[in-house]
Amino acid sequence: MRPDGDARCPLCAAPGPFAAVADVRKRQLNPCARCRLVFAAAADLPAPEAEKQRYAKHWNGPGDAGYVAFLRQAIVPARPFLEPDMRGLDYGCGHAPTLHLLLAEAGLRCDNYDVFFRPEWPAGPFDFLFATEVVEHFHRPADEWPRMLSLLRPGGVLTVMTAPWEDLDAFRTWGYASDATHVAFYHRRTFDWIRARYGLAELDHANPRVWVFRKT
Repeated sequence: MRPDGDARCPLCAAPGPFAAVADVRKRQLNPCARCRLVFAAAADLPAPEAEKQRYAKHWNGPGDAGYVAFLRQAIVPARPFLEPDMRGLDYGCGHAPTLHLLLAEAGLRCDNYDVFFRPEWPAGPFDFLFATEVVEHFHRPADEWPRMLSLLRPGGVLTVMTAPWEDLDAFRTWGYASDATHVAFYHRRTFDWIRARYGLAELDHANPRVWVFRKT
């Protein structure tokens, strides 16, 4: 693949050229040397309607025991930092919101927002926010991270779940990259950059795909 000399990193705005790599779908992915985000080339970003159709086919929901167990991976490390009087938000809840039901079992109130299925902008700020399997869908992370964080009050708790990358060569066979709607892949150093840029303090990262932050 040819280096993408016209693009800029959609997170940190570092200029190209980028030493493009191919993923399992033969898309062009650009690795940023500054923040370590790996992002899909503009030509490979899915159209909004195609995205919505893809998400609508997800069978995830409260009746899916596997999905419930998956979400609990995000809840468990966040739970010590949450109190019953807090108000939270599931940012990117999908067409079958489930996280709020699991949090309700612990006496926690959580509203739902999804750009495609529940598009009314929520009335924040919130005390906590979950973004489970969301940030890898961001086409413009430099716009979408601050937009998401604007809903969280200072001192609030942010829990992010996404599969991090470690080896560029692995993209050629990595199943996580086979989803056409996954267009932004984060390294642990990407989250270091995000913490510094947006004023986040790391509270927990025992699970390699879950980060719990406090907004400072």
